[in-house]
Amino acid sequence: MSGKVKKYIDECRDSKNPELELVEKGIVSLPDVPGLLDLTHLTRLTLAHNKINGVPPNITQLANLEHLNLFNNQIKELPSTINSLMKLKYLNLGMNKLSSLPRGFGAFPVLEVLDLTYNNLSENSLPGNFFCLDTLRALYLGDNDFERIPVEIMAFKNLQILVLRDNDLVALPKEIGELPRLRELHIQGNRLTVLPPEIGNLDLVGSKQAFRGENNPWVNPIADQYQVGVSHVFDYIRSDTYRFLYGRHIAADAPPPPKTNDKSKKISRMG
Repeated sequence: MSGKVKKYIDECRDSKNPELELVEKGIVSLPDVPGLLDLTHLTRLTLAHNKINGVPPNITQLANLEHLNLFNNQIKELPSTINSLMKLKYLNLGMNKLSSLPRGFGAFPVLEVLDLTYNNLSENSLPGNFFCLDTLRALYLGDNDFERIPVEIMAFKNLQILVLRDNDLVALPKEIGELPRLRELHIQGNRLTVLPPEIGNLDLVGSKQAFRGENNPWVNPIADQYQVGVSHVFDYIRSDTYRFLYGRHIAADAPPPPKTNDKSKKISRMG
């Protein structure tokens, strides 16, 4: 551990500063940073852009954490104890090497923002209680390997932002239309050809809303409407004409479009 890191930790301990940033400090192992896990007064810890290879089970010593940022590290798995951080509201695990989430991960009682962008996660990576995170306001799952989103997504009644861009999605569940507070939906860069008509229940058109769906192999009616504008897409999918065409499309049970994105060279999959 560098002298600078030790100095930051000593100063944080002596001043009782509730916030600590150790960004780009070359940290590999948290247990090798003496005194870090003894800073039980911390409410905000930023460890982004290091080389951290894992999260120790005794991360629970930091029981007052509300904000934990581990963006851009080398983390392959998480301890099941991480959900014991009962005050955590913001958790950023983006740009790591996660291929699964631990059992019980959905037990965070007040978590509002969860960023899992750019990992190796899929629908099979989610533990059974993942959708118990009913306090979530923002969920970032972009740049992963999801082909489908479980219907349990409907449990996220407080969700305002859902980012699913650059996965391998071949379909969206109609239950997304049951998210009453959703104001941003990002699904660009997938393998989607149609949208469930229930998406029309959402308010995603306006200056304070966002819908992104480009770079999908949409069927011609949707593709044509998308060329005109997002509002036209939503007007169309709310029509009886679209419901009829959607029903025919589903009944045809056509194979999904092939994968076009080569993810074998993702940083998250490199040794």
